Amino acid sequence: MSTDHDPIPLLDLKAQYATLRDAIEPLMHDVADSQWFIGGPKLDAFEIAMAEYCGTSHAVGCASGSDALLVSLMALGISSGDEVICPSYTFFATAGAIWRLGAKPVWVDIDPVTYQCDVAGIDAAASQCKRLKAILPVHLFGQASDMEGIEATAVKYDVPIIEDAAQAIGCRDASGRMVGSIGATGCFSFFPSKNLGGFGDGGLITTHCSDLAARMRRLRNHGMEPKYIHHEVGLNSRLDAMQAAVLHAKLPYLDGWAAARQRNANDYDNMFGDAGAGDTHGGLGDFDLPLLRPARPTSSAANHIFNQYCIRVPAAIREDLRAHLVEQKIGHEVYYPVPLHLQPCFKSLGGVEGDLPHSEAAANESVALPIYAELTMEQKSRVAETITAFVKANSTAGV
Repeated sequence: MSTDHDPIPLLDLKAQYATLRDAIEPLMHDVADSQWFIGGPKLDAFEIAMAEYCGTSHAVGCASGSDALLVSLMALGISSGDEVICPSYTFFATAGAIWRLGAKPVWVDIDPVTYQCDVAGIDAAASQCKRLKAILPVHLFGQASDMEGIEATAVKYDVPIIEDAAQAIGCRDASGRMVGSIGATGCFSFFPSKNLGGFGDGGLITTHCSDLAARMRRLRNHGMEPKYIHHEVGLNSRLDAMQAAVLHAKLPYLDGWAAARQRNANDYDNMFGDAGAGDTHGGLGDFDLPLLRPARPTSSAANHIFNQYCIRVPAAIREDLRAHLVEQKIGHEVYYPVPLHLQPCFKSLGGVEGDLPHSEAAANESVALPIYAELTMEQKSRVAETITAFVKANSTAGV
């Protein structure tokens, strides 16, 4: 049965752009008039602003968040036969970058409360590695990993940390440190759906190390410095001036958008909580309503910037719920339906169902809801009421 309600998209980029059009369009004309599309002052200015925002000494623009990971790994000397620890429950690019260099992703499970890499699992995996060269945690959904715990393992095994902060720009860890400022490098994505999204693909790498920054700048430009002199084989991965101009214009609004997402998350929390749901500190069978909302960071110094707001429902009803949301014109998504250790392309690594139970449960139970800054209270209420009513009506399934 269809609904007469207006659609609620998972993300409404048009609503955001309507508030910024007058600021952004003159900058786009500036780039077009200058005909300086690669590098130049727009990129320089944005890199300086990003380094300042993240609290790092350097920021290096590149073509995508995927390339940010790849360039970081290359700059740190990761090569064929090396091992890099990373989560299985993440976007494909995290492990794809490792694999492209001939290195081996070493999977770890997630903490079921935070969805971040399990610190004890990282240490256990490291103890079994023969050629461990880096740890690559993901700050998933807009919340920081337990960086103090990960740092302890990195020091123990004398390997660098590469932070995948693609979903977490502006997020702080339990010590109040900005993500991207803690590891050897921090990798960011400006894919349009991110909290700071461009008008296409784009990425950036942060670091405190001048030598590492210089090498990454060279690697993003075919390993070339000066022109036509190639010290190593790099790749073509440059952040366009047009993207840099747009992103620089949007950067001052980023913290305000994050605050709006946090208010929206609080509203969802209250509505689901009033209906009998709990958060991920518990299980689906522990509450009157078998629905889990995301838990908040326990440290007052930390924050959650809600690149995604993911609820958990019983796996037995998850797909039926999704079909109902489509019928009700409510946008949603599953991040991520198949963990990487079960992906066909990584079959040779030997992963099987049951290896990483928390990652597999999250893949089967999670649903991401609209959380963008411009959501109205009416829209949030309809999302929460629609989901609550469905889960209540089907609450005996799979719990």
